[in-house]
Amino acid sequence: MFKKTKALTPHDLLKIEIAKELGLWEKIEEYGWAELTAVESGRIGGLMTRRAREKS
Repeated sequence: MFKKTKALTPHDLLKIEIAKELGLWEKIEEYGWAELTAVESGRIGGLMTRRAREKS
């Protein structure tokens, strides 16, 4: 069965960019977003928030 693909939003692209910067992208590709620890997810979310504030 194939995964349905959706168009990536700017929010999704930022999340992927930060995951790559933190060295987590390989883990995400292999196991999926659900396998990130709370600390890893929080780090991504925190950096996303910081960047959103800087743009404003």
